[in-house]
Formats: sequence, structure tokens, C-alpha cells
Amino acid sequence: MNNPADLRYTSSHEWLRLEADGTATVGITFHAQDALGELVYVELPEVGRKLAQGESCVVVESTKAASDVYAPVAGEVLAVNPALAEAPQTVNESPYADGWLFRMRPSDPSQIDALLDAGAYAAGPGAG
Repeated sequence: MNNPADLRYTSSHEWLRLEADGTATVGITFHAQDALGELVYVELPEVGRKLAQGESCVVVESTKAASDVYAPVAGEVLAVNPALAEAPQTVNESPYADGWLFRMRPSDPSQIDALLDAGAYAAGPGAG
């Protein structure tokens, strides 16, 4: 399983990429999308919404189940991925690139340091 080394991960299978401008891009891991199966709907947060770390902010629905996605860190939603309204399966096809869910401005960047690195995620929650 491919867990990019430049990302940080949560035990609930979200990933976060810190961008050069201090914002963060968030999505779900390969493991998460693989467990869910083909996504048929993604409900994204409103731009401007303030999120607490661990708060449910996205719902992904597959042919098998619906699942919540949680904010890996606290912050404000800056953008959502508009392509997912028409093509939710993009998350399955490209979970670490085109299938990103939302972008945010972290309110406490130190929270990112507490997230799992690729090795810890692969050895723990992402194993299997």
C-alpha cells in the first residue's frame, strides 16, 4: 500500500498535506477508500466553516456504507473539491491527488506535528 511520505495521517484514516503557504489539503487514505468500496456521493463542508480537531466534517457514501471523515486538525475550511460532486469515485481512483476533499487553514499548526507519519500509519491503523 502506498502512503506518501510527505503526508501526515490520523488513526481514523484521513491524510493531511501541509502546503507551502501554510494551508493544508485533506483527504482520506487509500486504506479508507479501499475499505469503503466505490464512492457514490461525497458531502463536503461549507467554505468558511470552523472545524475542531476530530470533528466530523465530511460524509462519504459508497455502495456499502456511509462514513464520516474527521478534521485532522482545527481550522477553517478554505475550499472544497468541486469535481467530487459529479465524480465522487475520483477519491477511489486518486485518493492522494485529484481525490482530495477540502483545503483548510490550520488554527494551531502544532497539531500537525502530533499526527502520524507514513511509517507509523502503515504499521498501525493503515496496516492490512
